Amino acid sequence: MNTASKCRGYRLDSIHAEEQLRRDLLHRVVDHGIQLLQLPCPELTLYGLNRWGHTRDQFDNPFFRQHCREQLKPIFLQLQAYAAAEDVELLGVLGIDGSPSCGVKYTCTGPWGGDFGGRDVSGVLAQASTAPGPGVLMEILAEELARCGLSLPMDGLYAREPERALALIGLGEKEGKHG
Repeated sequence: MNTASKCRGYRLDSIHAEEQLRRDLLHRVVDHGIQLLQLPCPELTLYGLNRWGHTRDQFDNPFFRQHCREQLKPIFLQLQAYAAAEDVELLGVLGIDGSPSCGVKYTCTGPWGGDFGGRDVSGVLAQASTAPGPGVLMEILAEELARCGLSLPMDGLYAREPERALALIGLGEKEGKHG
């Protein structure tokens, strides 16, 4: 829900649509008494705000995977505590589709890497695309949830399909306890 964690230069039309969806979703969440737990952005915590855009291919390595696991440790503990509480219902995990880290249904892929010196940078950038499958953080999150015995539905926030996010958390359909 923190669009400030995105890399700088994110396409303005995309960020405006995502911001509007975020606002709509947050208003509905608050109106229905649903609590949110913000996941960390491993790209931000590793590379900061002035990072380049990346692809899943770049992050699919033991070092980034370990970074994601470390970032998720306190989240798993919180989820286990909430799961054990009688007055909390865990509704699901909402990622950001298209992200190489936080995508759920699809992610950004491409054979990026190496030095740009002497290379056709536009040719390298043109090889990036979206592909079905999760980003690295969401893949690790799903693995760790299963290892902890927690089964939560997961979907990706996508500005062109806002109903997916709303359906995941059952807005308007759930009464009583929420988490």
